[in-house]
This record gives sequence, structure tokens and C-alpha cells, in this order.
Amino acid sequence: MHYRFLALDLDGTLTNSRKVITEGTKAVLKKYQECGGTVILASGRPAYGILPLAETLELHKYGGYILAFNGGQIINCKNRQVVWQKVMPTEVIADLYKLAADNQVTMVTYENENIITENPDDPYVLKEMAINSMSAKRVDSFVKYVTFPVAKCLMTGDGEYLAGVEKRAKETFRDRLSIFRSEPFFLEIMPEGIDKAESLERLLTRLGAYREQMAACGDGFNDMTMIEYAGLGIAMENGQDCVKKAADFIAPSNDKDGVAWVVENKLL
Repeated sequence: MHYRFLALDLDGTLTNSRKVITEGTKAVLKKYQECGGTVILASGRPAYGILPLAETLELHKYGGYILAFNGGQIINCKNRQVVWQKVMPTEVIADLYKLAADNQVTMVTYENENIITENPDDPYVLKEMAINSMSAKRVDSFVKYVTFPVAKCLMTGDGEYLAGVEKRAKETFRDRLSIFRSEPFFLEIMPEGIDKAESLERLLTRLGAYREQMAACGDGFNDMTMIEYAGLGIAMENGQDCVKKAADFIAPSNDKDGVAWVVENKLL
């Protein structure tokens, strides 16, 4: 097996439009793992929102990994141990919140099974809750409440408007934070130097492996780096145009079992 590692984005890639892994895809990924392949779920989601999918694919049995928060946290599924993580400087939270408030967008972070926010009724917060099967915890003051280590914050808003917020955030924080959109309406904010490619490289180095041994599938803006980094970079048919341009080839969409097609036609 040339591609011993398969890194998979979740939403828009591994799961279909109903956020479900189809039975056909499960069967093909089981076969890939039984043949010696290692599956890595690489997502902007918190670990809480990824673990149920990891269990469905039996990553604990086959020795798979989770990259949560766009790579800000790496988890070994065999024992659920965090093998590496990076959190934000605590002093940056207040500055981020001010930028969100000044631009009238909602800001959230994560604590165990809860999404922490002042605006739990925001439609995009409701979407994030549904994606991760998490509850929202309303707080009176985001800045006063969030005194714990934070791996990721999220700002939400309409896509065209949020593109302007993204630009201002990058100008404000420059080398202090990693900032990009996973969806047009989700602006992801992580510690400096965090993206999927960086963390995949950390993991492969830890495992004594090389990027040429890894394939990666994705569809969103935050998948660009890992698709470019992987030995075989695959974009889904439903992916963003820039992601498809960066890929080695384009697979069928997430609603046509594109990941299963990749494994059967390119990996096994």
C-alpha cells in the first residue's frame, strides 16, 4: 500500500449533506484499515464533535487519529490521549472579542460538550450546534467567562460580510494567530502556526512517516494546505474552486460517496 495514511475532512467530504457517513463509505474505509491503512480525521470541529464519527469508523481498533480544531489538538484514538496541542495566549481573547463586537459578528469557543457564546440564538451558532451535536451555553460576558485554555474561537456571519471581517482580523493579528474560513459563514481563529498541514506533518514525523505516504481529501478553504501538502491531494466535486485548483485530482461529491471512490480507485 503506497498511501498508508488517509487524512479526511469531515463536513462536505466524509459526511454527506445530512452529516452522515454512508454505509458504503464505512465499508470501504474498514477495508482500507484492515489492509493496513491509517485514517486521520482532520476537522475544524472540536474533539467532542469528531469522536462519534471516529467510533463509527472504529479508529480506536485500527489505530487512527483525530486532528481537532484544524490541527490545534492531535488525539490518538486507541486511548483517547491528547498527544499534542497548542492553545491561544489568554490575553488575546479580549482583543478578539472587541474585534467581533466592533464588527457586529458572533464569537464562540468550546468547553467540553458546550459551545460558549453570548448569542446562542444566532442562526450560525445553531448550525454549529447541530454539526457537532453540542449544546450552547449562554454567558453574560464572554471575556470574563473564558479564562481557560482555548484552542479555537469561531466568528460567524453572512459570507460576503464575513470576508471583510476576515481581512480586518488578519491585518489586526498578523503573526499572532492563524485565521481563515472553513465555510463562508465560519471564520476560524487558532493559535499562530496552526493549520491542518502543519499538524499532519507533526503527526507523520512522530510516526516516522512521510507526506508522500499520505493522501488527503477535502472541500473547504481550511483544507487547502493539507491538500497541497499530501502526496496525493484530492478535492471533492462540491469543493471550493480554489481547493479544486490546488488538488491533484477531483473526486465525486460527498453526496456520491466520493471518499469511497477515492479509496477504491486510488488507494487500494
